[in-house]
Amino acid sequence: MLTDIGVLATCSPAGGQSELNIIRDAAIVFVDARINWVGEAADLPDAHSGLPTFSAGGRTVIPGLVDCHTHLAFGGWRADEFQMRIEGRSYLDIAASGGGIQKTMGQTRLATHESLLQHCLEYTSRSVRLGVTAIECKTGYGLSFDDELKLLRVYAELKGKTALDVASTLLAAHVVPKINPDGTKCNKQNYIKMICERLIPTVAEEGLAEFNDIFVEQGAYTTEDARLILKTGEKHGLKAKLHVDQLGDGGGGKLAAELAAISADHLEYTSPEGIRAMANADVVAVCLPFASLYLNQPPMKARAFLDAGVDVAVATDFNPGSAPSYDLPLAMMLACTMSRMTPAEALKGATLNAAKAISREQEYGSIEIGKRANFVELSVPDVNHWMYHFQPNSCVRTWIGGNRIFDSID
Repeated sequence: MLTDIGVLATCSPAGGQSELNIIRDAAIVFVDARINWVGEAADLPDAHSGLPTFSAGGRTVIPGLVDCHTHLAFGGWRADEFQMRIEGRSYLDIAASGGGIQKTMGQTRLATHESLLQHCLEYTSRSVRLGVTAIECKTGYGLSFDDELKLLRVYAELKGKTALDVASTLLAAHVVPKINPDGTKCNKQNYIKMICERLIPTVAEEGLAEFNDIFVEQGAYTTEDARLILKTGEKHGLKAKLHVDQLGDGGGGKLAAELAAISADHLEYTSPEGIRAMANADVVAVCLPFASLYLNQPPMKARAFLDAGVDVAVATDFNPGSAPSYDLPLAMMLACTMSRMTPAEALKGATLNAAKAISREQEYGSIEIGKRANFVELSVPDVNHWMYHFQPNSCVRTWIGGNRIFDSID
């Protein structure tokens, strides 16, 4: 049991994205990893009085954060491109000259399973110290049959070695690789055929991923490619996700709605028609402010999505190129300052709506009876102050399944 909670932001669904459903002077009772009771401490039933008790010391408590969009497993970094962009080169220019995703592909293909696993363990350990309790992990840097499977098998092993819940996503359709692992030139249609006829069936048969993603953009894949690849995934039980409208309006919002995707991510240039279509189809919009910041792109217009009734999630997009940061609270603050989300909207975006973006909203994302006991203690007076007076880390304790996974006090 956790008592002495000054401000408890339950983030329960009632009231929409701007309503945190706060309880003051609260307590949480958890048994066998699940929340058994939550409410004002004065109303705590006598039946729970004998349970082991921990004090939150009057701190603010929130649901465990959920990073619903990362590219966690990759080999190498691309700090040189950071300078190139500052000097005026665009994302597409760098990619066309052999940098970008193609460069990381080469480094990732050379990386061993063990080195990639250690990389993932390092950054999940760092994330939990920030209050992250669940993470979505995409492939997309192997870009071959064997190397995409290598990344998914890394994630499969990661699930048994980290306390975080891990949701795996196949992103073989990130870009078309220029070369195959044997050094021959890659043909786009042959590569798509491999994804549809060999890779997706293998991934589904081995249970290596829940989601199937694609990057629809100039220099990557078309809307027709997306329909083929995502519908093939759907036939094999993989739920659709999309990277869309990042560098221009490619009709990605409408496409995500047409394909009944669970989420559409980036969305910096999505049209009003696309936003309305996503609202009607209940597609989660994932705001990725680090990518907008690092690429010097206009940020996602979160207010337009919120006003249309779209659930907006917030994530890091952690990757070695366009978003080389795993700091989800910082991404939330940028969602406030760049995309004009309120602190409450950003918090619900990184908890309940982020859980919805990985089909986990019935398991966690809010502090409600029956859900997993995932919550975070913050050394701040309230959520507004947390986002306004941003500090390197306000997380004091991270609880996952009722266990203290990170504790800076003891």
